[in-house]
Amino acid sequence: MLKFIRTPEEQFQKLIGYPFAEHYVDVDMGEEVSSGASVAMRMHYVDEGPKDADPVLMMHGEPSWSYLYRNMIPICAAAGHRVIAPDLVGFGKSDKPTDVASYSYQSHMEWMQTFIDKLNLNNITLVCQDWGSLIGLRLAAENPDRFKAIVVGNGMLPTGDQSVPLAFYAWKTFALYSPWFPISKIVASGTFKKLSKAEQQAYDAPFPSKEYKAGTRAFPKLVPVTPDDPATVANRNAWETLYRWDKPFLTTFSNGDPITRGGDEYMRERIPGSQGLNHQTLRGGHFLQEDSPQAFAKAVNDLLAATS
Repeated sequence: MLKFIRTPEEQFQKLIGYPFAEHYVDVDMGEEVSSGASVAMRMHYVDEGPKDADPVLMMHGEPSWSYLYRNMIPICAAAGHRVIAPDLVGFGKSDKPTDVASYSYQSHMEWMQTFIDKLNLNNITLVCQDWGSLIGLRLAAENPDRFKAIVVGNGMLPTGDQSVPLAFYAWKTFALYSPWFPISKIVASGTFKKLSKAEQQAYDAPFPSKEYKAGTRAFPKLVPVTPDDPATVANRNAWETLYRWDKPFLTTFSNGDPITRGGDEYMRERIPGSQGLNHQTLRGGHFLQEDSPQAFAKAVNDLLAATS
């Protein structure tokens, strides 16, 4: 049985700039406890804006959580969109398997598939970054009838056939083997702005001790970097769909991310739906949601206004 833990509620009692109501959906059958009851693993998500509007699905990456989108969510909700921002399993307020080996690319795909199925999401606009893109782009490619538009900022869908920056290998080694894995400092290293003490505390909140960090440590090793990676075939198949994707596909990469630099041009050259759109380069580091949240949110709203 999958073993998981739940971050205590008191960890989230004093978050700055995150006033959103909690919502949960069960994504795993769970395990039996001594009482004979079944404890299901659950995913947390933010759900703001009109409930009858088309959803904007904001997907975070490594090692952040939905707090990353806190400054974008109100802007897109105010424009009349239903904004849904989940915490991936192992992150934020979602439950956290305690063994690194419990996480795989495929398990994250299955958890997110369960998520959109149970919420019955349709006409989705995907907004994604980092691992939010690795999962989200494949999710869209495997459920094309559910998605109407895609906005990618600092993300990609790798197959293991492309070269990988040396900086990524250093990051992968650090994540797996370093005894010190400071979440907020990792996020801060990927921003132009200086995170306040309260913001750093918010990024650390889901992870009060090392046993809560298995999911954050697992992600780097799950990125396909060789052609024989377990996720390669599924990702190649997803690209076959993206090569024919004629619905809006907008890139909003930042000007200061050495890991994903050039990915926007790569996708624009290959995805038909990117043609004729107002692609943008925003100011910021890897976590452009911290550095340019208003511009990022405006790009989403403008795309939907122009293509509605």
